[in-house]
Amino acid sequence: MKMTKDVLLSISGRHIDIMAEPVPGCEREDDVVEVVTPASYYCKNGKHYIIYEEVLEGLAGTIRNKIKITGNDSIEIIKSGASGSHMIFERNRKNQTYYRTPYGQMLVGINTKSMEISVDDDRIDVRVDYELDVNHEPLADCKIKMNIMSKENPDFSVLS
Repeated sequence: MKMTKDVLLSISGRHIDIMAEPVPGCEREDDVVEVVTPASYYCKNGKHYIIYEEVLEGLAGTIRNKIKITGNDSIEIIKSGASGSHMIFERNRKNQTYYRTPYGQMLVGINTKSMEISVDDDRIDVRVDYELDVNHEPLADCKIKMNIMSKENPDFSVLS
């Protein structure tokens, strides 16, 4: 079975605030976000593209997201609309970008520590561990997990 244009994207992110003071006997504060949304998929020149819309609570407009997967060591997430950025995750490399929000712009550093990309005929699985800093100040250790699955995939019902 081949990946179709209509896919389901499951994306979860976990941020561990490295600036928070540890409290004896308490777990560290983790911020976990998970989204499951329909998306469009296409493959061009050996690169995989996933496009989806995101609505943020309390903000007008939507954010258009494009995920570009190149080989096994590069992922780009491009956001445009109510918020904008071009985040590049490359294995063992630090990249910087400006992240535009309705409240202003900030310089974001992404230091990719590890990356796993698995591409099958009807699904793509991605895991990225990275350090995040804002305006050169360490902010969080982060993990992103993405599953892109063709709607014809028999496992699709597990996600929907």
